[in-house]
Amino acid sequence: MDIVVTAAEPADVREILELWRRAGAEPSVTDDEDGLRALLAHDPQALLVARAGDEIVATVIAAWNGWRASLYRLAVTPEYRRRGVGRAMVREAEQRLRARGARRIDAVVVGSRADLMSFWTAVGYEAQDDRVRFVKNLS
Repeated sequence: MDIVVTAAEPADVREILELWRRAGAEPSVTDDEDGLRALLAHDPQALLVARAGDEIVATVIAAWNGWRASLYRLAVTPEYRRRGVGRAMVREAEQRLRARGARRIDAVVVGSRADLMSFWTAVGYEAQDDRVRFVKNLS
């Protein structure tokens, strides 16, 4: 079955949240319906989904604030892993960010599983051991 990558629609929000749960994505304070709807209202092109027929099988958030580009929430359903879907999502996100003016992209990866690290290395990203990310939840 062909995979089609498009920008997410507000109607996709519940299915995306379920995909993240099934994919084992660690939730954050903004990973709820309100948070995703706010993201889509702010930047309708930021949240990409991969569809196999009518089913969403992968996501990636390609955030661009005019200065920095970041990838978040690359998630692929278990049954579509190791089929090139993750690579296709990263490639599409990179193309879209480059078209918007991005010259560098950070990939925010939660956890340190070897398979995740291998994936990001294989698609051309380098870990930066000299950086530490600090996060403060405001809720």
